[in-house]
Amino acid sequence: MTSAADARTEPPAPLLPAPRAELPTSASATPLAPATAGPPMRRWIRCYVAAAVAADALAMLAATQLVDALPITVQLGPMAWTSLLLFPAIWVLAVSLAHGYEAGDLGAGDAEFRSLLRAGLVVMAAVSFASYTLQLELSRGFVVVALPAGVVLSALGRYALRRRLHHLRLRGRCMRTVVAVGREGAVLELVRQLRRDRHCGMDVRAVCVPDPARADQLRAEGVVVVGDLGDVADAVRALGADTVAVTNSSETAAAYLRRLSWDLEGSGVELLVAPGLMEVAGPRLHMRPFIGLPLLHVEEPEFTGAKRLVKVAMDRLVAGGALLLLAPVLAAIALAVRLDSPGPVLFRQVRVGQGGREFTMLKFRTMVADAELRRAELLGQNQNADGLLFKIADDPRITPVGRLLRRFSLDELPQLFNVLSGRMSLVGPRPPLPSEVALYDDSVRRRLLVKPGLTGLWQVSGRSDLTWEESVRLDLRYVENWSLLLDVMILWKTGFAVVRARGAY
Repeated sequence: MTSAADARTEPPAPLLPAPRAELPTSASATPLAPATAGPPMRRWIRCYVAAAVAADALAMLAATQLVDALPITVQLGPMAWTSLLLFPAIWVLAVSLAHGYEAGDLGAGDAEFRSLLRAGLVVMAAVSFASYTLQLELSRGFVVVALPAGVVLSALGRYALRRRLHHLRLRGRCMRTVVAVGREGAVLELVRQLRRDRHCGMDVRAVCVPDPARADQLRAEGVVVVGDLGDVADAVRALGADTVAVTNSSETAAAYLRRLSWDLEGSGVELLVAPGLMEVAGPRLHMRPFIGLPLLHVEEPEFTGAKRLVKVAMDRLVAGGALLLLAPVLAAIALAVRLDSPGPVLFRQVRVGQGGREFTMLKFRTMVADAELRRAELLGQNQNADGLLFKIADDPRITPVGRLLRRFSLDELPQLFNVLSGRMSLVGPRPPLPSEVALYDDSVRRRLLVKPGLTGLWQVSGRSDLTWEESVRLDLRYVENWSLLLDVMILWKTGFAVVRARGAY
């Protein structure tokens, strides 16, 4: 790849070198626009890593000051104080060894936060051992309070950096330049997903498909089609791209991926490959050798066991506590609904829960009392006509108070009673109607393996703006990859989704 210095001293290389006969005619490809995304991207990565290092060092420096401030600490000797002054550097080294500054993990996912946790556990064990063997006279308060506080402060610093990065990405900055590869339909789905989730920082600048001349759907979306699957390396060099995303298809099988990885070798370009098991990810996938062959091992999803018992207990405790704390709010909303329009305060509707068992879901009424009778006359305005959901952005049946409740999801609060009774969970798939379940095929029916949730991946990923297929895919992804950490992350993101109110209608 061309360096920043080369870009200043040499004329730009031709955009897709022409020795290849099959490379673009006007019928099969779209000319590439010059790009300068390569070197700037590398600069923002370096700046982000430097900021992460500084944040971690400052976090641990602040945490070590707790040693002198807390009454549980004891007098420290000179050697112990020297160790404390060096501790921010030791912490940065530990995080680095735990892969906490990997460019591919920064700004998205939970990998960088898990690296902080791993580093914290290792350092805690190492400090305890060193304190005992070298007689550093470090107090228990340092090990029990300062180290965990440092990990928490580092995580908060990383979160602040990530929020800033996401804000810049929404303005089109700090993006990775991506060349997407695969069949037209799969590539089109990838492009739409990345455009919707711009905080991921992936900007598809060009695509390569098996038949460029017929990629009309991609061109209709404004996507630049530069050639077939053999033109990927040339497109990467022309654009200064830093990422190649290969979708799953028969054309991108093992032999092709091997050749492509050889073509990109030494360029620093990241190669991302869809595994084919689109809804299975994270801890369920493991690479295991078998008679010399690397095989992908897929573990069974967890639907029972100790972790599920913890989830049930947390659901009941959190729901009960929230109902007690929010009792005045619930009473005020109930009064507002009653005064706003005639009809009951609560809207009751039969939904399908775990194992196909039906239950009555509770919500504050946000529509006029005869809303169901007026549904037939609004069928032509359904924005989810491609699926089983019925959604209208400006539904005339919604009352003034109901519109405000929906905007901030306050109408969902009575579902805490469903959670307390064990019919629902705080986090899970969207609770479906019996009429929807009657049309499920075997794959979609897997949503019923777990309890429906008050919130879920669908809630933090667009809510009513999602199509039917997208909402189903998110629900299945949750079912297949459930974990306690995933529940915590969804609950954390739900607060921001409610404040932004995107897709709330």
